[in-house]
Formats: sequence, structure tokens, C-alpha cells
Amino acid sequence: MACFEELYNGCRCASNGEQQPNAILYNILSQKENRKSNSNYHSYSVSQRNCHCEVRRSVCLKTPVQTCQVASDVLVRTVSFMKNLPSFQQLPGKDQLSLLQSGWAPLFILGLAQEGVSFEVTDSPAPSMLKRILLNGQREDSDRAHPTLAGVQRLKSCLNKFWSLDLSPKEYAYLKGAMLFNPDVPGLRSSLFIESLQQEAQRALREILVPLHPEDRGRFARILLTASTLKTIPPALITELFFRPVIGQADLLELLAEMLLAK
Repeated sequence: MACFEELYNGCRCASNGEQQPNAILYNILSQKENRKSNSNYHSYSVSQRNCHCEVRRSVCLKTPVQTCQVASDVLVRTVSFMKNLPSFQQLPGKDQLSLLQSGWAPLFILGLAQEGVSFEVTDSPAPSMLKRILLNGQREDSDRAHPTLAGVQRLKSCLNKFWSLDLSPKEYAYLKGAMLFNPDVPGLRSSLFIESLQQEAQRALREILVPLHPEDRGRFARILLTASTLKTIPPALITELFFRPVIGQADLLELLAEMLLAK
């Protein structure tokens, strides 16, 4: 709860005087970058560089072995969901791959929500002082994709919204169809057909709400509104958090394409 409050109350690093170990030494080694600035800007830039507030903290899974296994199972079922849809198989191969690239992450998150998958994160190990010196204050390309606590909190917030809706299996199935068949994906050859499939999925979702929730007339709109939050979760966050510990430097999208095209 404390971490969540700090996320919205702003950075407390300056007021608490907390710094990472060896931060002073690292500043000395990097001070040549700040000699070009005046003293006021120097003070500000150092404060910003060493800010370890919740928005910028890198995190990783607390129990990676167990959580990655569960996530991998959900991902396999996500791809199987696509492959088992006759209407999806009718699409040209290029369109299938385009929809896979666009939709795998939202569908995976829906899978996490449907199966009630929860997880915890912890701070990522800080790079060694030697590594910092060799990098000379620069970041590695791989560091840019590291999950942050802010990103994980957005993902958890999205999951909590779906859990509060308490969707039935049929609701999840039709919602997945509506998310998968996205006619706005660039380069589609069968965009009109895909748009009709999306409309069909949305219509089926609306129709089953009548017997399931006859008194809740606003449920369909709430479901679509909640589904729109799926687009705020970048696929890179999902990849780095749940699958990078398993696949290493392999391209996840290439692996998914192989799974989709496998007989």
C-alpha cells in the first residue's frame, strides 16, 4: 500500500535523503557531464538522475520460476484460441500474423484476468559499480525495456478492473474475439471482413448479457471501456516481465508466429 501511495504522491527521494549504494562515487565519476552547466542546473540534474521514485524503479518478478510457468501456459492457450477460430483461419496468412502482432498482448492480459493470475514484483538488482563505470553514465539498450513499478501498477489496475466485472467464460470469449479482430491494424488485406467479425463478436457479447445480467443495462459499455485500458499496457512490458527470463534474447513475436503456423 505504501508503494502505491508513493506512486501518486510524487517522488520522496529528495525529502527522505535516500540514495542507492555508491551513488556519491558514481556522481563523482560522472561529474564531467555536469561541468558544462551552471551550479543551479547541476544540482537539479543530479537530483533527477538519482531519483529512485516509484515511477522509475525497475522491477522483476518476485517468484520468476512459478510465475513465468503460469504465464507461459496462459500464452500457449492464447495462441490456441486464435488457431481454433475457423474465421481466423479463413484469413490470409499475412493478416493472421498482423492480428497476432497487434492482439497477442491484450488477449494475454485477458487470459491472466480470466484465470485469476496474480503476481508480485521486487526491485531489480542494481548494476554493479564496475558496470556503471564502464558505461560511463550511459544506459544499455536492454535497460530501456526493463519493467517499472509504475508499469506493473497499471497492469495490476487493469486486471483488478476485469476482476471487478466478474466476467463469465462466454463474456471473456466474445470479448477476446472483439479484441482480436481489429480492422484498424495497418496493412490488412481483409479489413472489411475483419471488421464484420469484430461487429459479430460485439453483437454476440451484447446478446448474452441480456439473460446473464438482465437488470444491468450499462454492463456492455463498461466492458468495452475496461477493454480499452488493455491498449495502455505496452507489449514490451509483458515480454520483459513474464517471458524474458525464459526466452533470453529470442524474439517473442517470432516464437508466437511459429506457434501459430505450426500444424
